[in-house]
Amino acid sequence: MLPSYRDTVRAEWVDYNGHLRDAFYMLIFSFATDALIDRIGLPDTVREARHRSIYTLEAHVSYLHEIKEGAQVRVDMRILAHDAKRIHLYLEMFTEGNADPVSAGEQMLLHVDTTGPRGAAFDPDVAVSLSALVEAQTALPPPRFAGRVIGLPAKRSPTGGEHA
Repeated sequence: MLPSYRDTVRAEWVDYNGHLRDAFYMLIFSFATDALIDRIGLPDTVREARHRSIYTLEAHVSYLHEIKEGAQVRVDMRILAHDAKRIHLYLEMFTEGNADPVSAGEQMLLHVDTTGPRGAAFDPDVAVSLSALVEAQTALPPPRFAGRVIGLPAKRSPTGGEHA
């Protein structure tokens, strides 16, 4: 089963159009990431005792459908890849009753020794937990919105070459 996080769109997260503000999609993804961090064996007590944390190095959010105040949301998470100290995380946000995601995101996370701070290899128990999650997800189809790149398509000149 995929790790997931549930929340409700709060009034203070909604903009003048009655839709969830763009920044709050990332907030919900951030809360989901916190739940994943706990699940892999790094709850607050462990992070404090071991002087460890997870920092976000990069994030990309795709806004696929609007969400309104009061909507019940679920974020499903997949670990696309990991190495000794990083996690490439994929997230999809769903509203109750909809099979299609309303948002998708990717994050590159870094495991950090907070006494530095500096990147650090995952402790063995956390590395085993990460590997078990990846193994449990191997039969899933590729994520639909992973690896998206932002940019305008290049225009073609009448002679077939590209120009800006």
